[in-house]
Amino acid sequence: MNETTTTYDKSWASNRFFYGILIFLALHFYLSINTDLAEFTQHKDINIPTWYFYIVFVVDALVLLSLVLIAMWKKIGVYAFPIFMVAHFLIHNYFLSTFLYSDVSVLFFFVGLGLLAIIPRWNTFK
Repeated sequence: MNETTTTYDKSWASNRFFYGILIFLALHFYLSINTDLAEFTQHKDINIPTWYFYIVFVVDALVLLSLVLIAMWKKIGVYAFPIFMVAHFLIHNYFLSTFLYSDVSVLFFFVGLGLLAIIPRWNTFK
């Protein structure tokens, strides 16, 4: 029995929906980064230790790196993105007792829209 597999062209022209969703996720994640930057500028007034921001900004960078890996068609990015997003959410929830709706909505958009674009192209990912 011959099994036919569909291979996707990785160019921008044939994957506008895929790259558009990644850009949408990055722009929406910017809300979380903006929250982190606002907290950093006020950390002395609201008594947040400086070491906390080292952790949060590293996790922010890892989330963005995982989006870049997804754009480069790497499976590790697909696995890493929700893990780092949940880590970012839990860090805020545990240390500052803040519930970030932006993190929850980015995860919702990743599951709803991101996987809609990723699952059909899964065999193309390396």
